[in-house]
Amino acid sequence: MQTLATTRMSSKGQVVIPEEIRRALSLESGTQFLVLGEGDVVVLKTISPPSAKEFDSVIRRARAQARAGGMVPADVAAAVKQSRQAR
Repeated sequence: MQTLATTRMSSKGQVVIPEEIRRALSLESGTQFLVLGEGDVVVLKTISPPSAKEFDSVIRRARAQARAGGMVPADVAAAVKQSRQAR
């Protein structure tokens, strides 16, 4: 999908995403974006939570890395406790 449109930035720094692009990408009010800027290029990337399957995969990898590093559940509990006390 390649949709091309132009827009302008307001004096408050707001940019309207043209309707045809919002429809094509199923963007709704409240959609959050990561904004990347370099030189004269600005990229908006939607932020979306991972699916349950993706989340499970990340958790499995994190647990494997923790085990490989010698961590045990008590280490995690201690780190959480320390973090909470630092607040």
